[in-house]
Amino acid sequence: MKALIPSSLLSYTHSPEIEAAGATLGELLDDLDRRYPGLRFRMIDEQDNIRPHIRIFVNGEQTFDLALALRPTDVVHIVQALSGG
Repeated sequence: MKALIPSSLLSYTHSPEIEAAGATLGELLDDLDRRYPGLRFRMIDEQDNIRPHIRIFVNGEQTFDLALALRPTDVVHIVQALSGG
């Protein structure tokens, strides 16, 4: 399935759109980490929760559920919030 990566994480993937596999969102993130070591830690904390500055959308719907079932046709969009003043 297609995963869209924010510009702040392109140092890992070198591409804003990549292919990934997984039956669940958590498995997809594990697959991304196998392909791009260290990427998952930038999105998921030590308690296996999505970090506060990360938003993940599946087919346009925001989710925090790493157990969410995915289909091969789904699009996962990862967004990183920016702060500043």
